[in-house]
Amino acid sequence: MTLQVSQGSPADVASFGRRRANPLTLLAGGMALVIACLIVPPVFVLLQNSLFTTNPDGSHGAITFDYFSKLFQEEGILRSGANSLKFAVLTTFFSLILGGSLAWVVERTDAPFRGLAFLMSVVSLGIPLIIYVPAWLTFLGPIGPINEIYRTLSGDSGNLFEVNSIAGMVLIETLGWLPLSFLLFAANFRAANAELEEAARMSGASIGAMVWRISIPLAAPAVFSVGLFILISALQSFDVPKLVGTSAGIKLLTTDIYDSIRAAVPPKVGLASAYSVILSVAVSGLMYFYSQVSRNASRYATVTGKGYRPRLLPLGRYRWLGGAFVIGSVFVVLAVPLLRLLWIALTPYSEPMSVAALSTLTLENFAIVLGSKDYFGLMLNTVVSAAAAATITMALMVVCGWLVARRRRFHTVIDQMTAMPMLIPGIVLSVAMMDVALRSPIPLYSTLSIIILAFVIHYMPYGMRYTFGGVLQIHRELEESAGVSGASSLATLRRVVIPLLWPAVLAGWIFIFLNASRDLSTPIILAGPDTKTIAVAIFDQAANGEFSEVAALGLLWSLLMSSVAMVFYVCMRRRGGNLFGP
Repeated sequence: MTLQVSQGSPADVASFGRRRANPLTLLAGGMALVIACLIVPPVFVLLQNSLFTTNPDGSHGAITFDYFSKLFQEEGILRSGANSLKFAVLTTFFSLILGGSLAWVVERTDAPFRGLAFLMSVVSLGIPLIIYVPAWLTFLGPIGPINEIYRTLSGDSGNLFEVNSIAGMVLIETLGWLPLSFLLFAANFRAANAELEEAARMSGASIGAMVWRISIPLAAPAVFSVGLFILISALQSFDVPKLVGTSAGIKLLTTDIYDSIRAAVPPKVGLASAYSVILSVAVSGLMYFYSQVSRNASRYATVTGKGYRPRLLPLGRYRWLGGAFVIGSVFVVLAVPLLRLLWIALTPYSEPMSVAALSTLTLENFAIVLGSKDYFGLMLNTVVSAAAAATITMALMVVCGWLVARRRRFHTVIDQMTAMPMLIPGIVLSVAMMDVALRSPIPLYSTLSIIILAFVIHYMPYGMRYTFGGVLQIHRELEESAGVSGASSLATLRRVVIPLLWPAVLAGWIFIFLNASRDLSTPIILAGPDTKTIAVAIFDQAANGEFSEVAALGLLWSLLMSSVAMVFYVCMRRRGGNLFGP
């Protein structure tokens, strides 16, 4: 029996060869594989640890639901879940009220000093939230000026305000969120059409009635979107609940996850993973609701192609009241905590602010920080890990953003995988990456490499937002012209798309760099003695009550990062870009 092999025409063979060796398909497949290698392992080990028994040698045994049943059999998870929900809802409510009001005053009215709000936001972007916690703990604490003044005036020996409470946690978290809440609302109010508000004023409506019946309904998409974003982030918050609430016995889901790993002996990895799965499921539900709200936002559009131009609303005699609100916001968010930190850093020990204490002020804490190799090592670890994570993330997302925006091969898979880290809170990712590092054949645990990988995974969705939006702003005609001139798809990406996308890439890089340098929840479990970042070191010292050196370190680091943020903000403004989003 003879075997006959049919040979196709030379054109068919050449076409088959081109399909096999299509560089664009190889690039898209390679990027999908890289993203999968980053995303799948932590998700897999998280589910494995929560659903399988763990043997003493670290291996896994039979499938079990004991970890989940233990959670619901105890009162702990119900109490922690209720506290997490109360904390997140109250933080969201006050952040929306304050951030939305400030954005409306700055973007829609002629109030003075409006530029200070943007200065506050840029400077705050470089200050870790963990820095604010010691400042507010001492300012609102028993020996803080608020309670000292209250005791002096009332003669009462108690405190006016207990900072170690749900109310204290909400207050500190809200003030930390105010700058970003303002920025998220500002873009919406800046683009809003003023004609409807002007028509309401011409019809005799007061400013209050106009805001209630016109401005707020038109801002509904922004309110829902910003509110859900803050709610999700507040559910994932770790630093404020841990430092403020733990001493009062207030536990949240994120602090329970941390305690299951760090406080328990031996670490309860299965229990922590079960906590993590529950928190991730809750976040997933909110993210789905967020996507549904964003999808229907076009119903509230007021900007059309016919005669639109944004105009400021004159406040009349209330103009200076709006300016006072701006100054008050800047004073509370920036001046109060930074001045309190300065006082703590200049005093040799914790003492109330008074004229008599001025004679004890010293620069010793700053000298210790500047002269210590350990503190220099912390700064180096932070800069290296944040810069490496920002560089790797944006390098990957440049290609992924282009593939998704132009709907190339595997674009749906890449889009879904890059969005998946949004469902994983930082503390949950930290738990999962710890197990990945321990099981890796390459020594990764307690190294900067595992922290960098965790940062890359965590900030992948943000990098995609910048590059995807940037590619959408580049018209297809430029790429089509390059193709007509004989350039391949990869050559077009390298020589046309990337140069035009550079402002968005730079904005995304600095955004990720600044946020990674101030992130606490992602590296908190992964950092070792020699690989701590600034945020982790400040957390450890603040938890031990070492506020003086923490304040000095925090001020120096905040000055450095705020300067970086300000330089990039000015450069992006001059180039017509936006540091906070495309």
